Amino acid sequence: VVQVVCERGALKMHSVARLLARCPSRVAVARVAVTAPARAVHVEARLAELGYELPTPAAPKGSYILCTRTGNTLFLAGHLPMALDGTLVKGKLGQDVTVEEGAAAAELVALNFLATLKAELGDLDRVKRVIKLVGFVNCIDGFENQPQVINGCSNFLGLILGEAGVHARSAVGTNALPLNVAVECEAIVEVHE
Repeated sequence: VVQVVCERGALKMHSVARLLARCPSRVAVARVAVTAPARAVHVEARLAELGYELPTPAAPKGSYILCTRTGNTLFLAGHLPMALDGTLVKGKLGQDVTVEEGAAAAELVALNFLATLKAELGDLDRVKRVIKLVGFVNCIDGFENQPQVINGCSNFLGLILGEAGVHARSAVGTNALPLNVAVECEAIVEVHE
């Protein structure tokens, strides 16, 4: 078991093959070091340690709610790439947004997921695991890098939640998204009682 440190910081303990399969090709592996498994870092403390602040959950942009629950499963509605100041990352991949900018937008979506989960659960340590993520990429015809864009969301969830952030996923290209945002993601999350 090794810990791989990428541009965006240390990722949770994984086998090298599994981790490298999850890292986008644009991210250079800076250091590989054998370490002992570490755990019990409070999720919100981890966010603060890495310099992230949770935004206030955005109001829905239509006739829906941000999260619905059945039993121990939360279904998160489509979340947009909204910064702390409320601005949205807009544009079309392959035209006026680069893959790197799209991945950064997808990371913002993950941060907004965590804000919604915090509002719903009160404590992010109640997240048992992210089960499924579906990512939509606003892109031109012929654009083929949807997985690299949505890696921004997936990698951030892994960075913050560790093994609980590893999930099944779909990354889909579309010709338009609401408000012309670059990406939109939805998720299914299992929680502890």
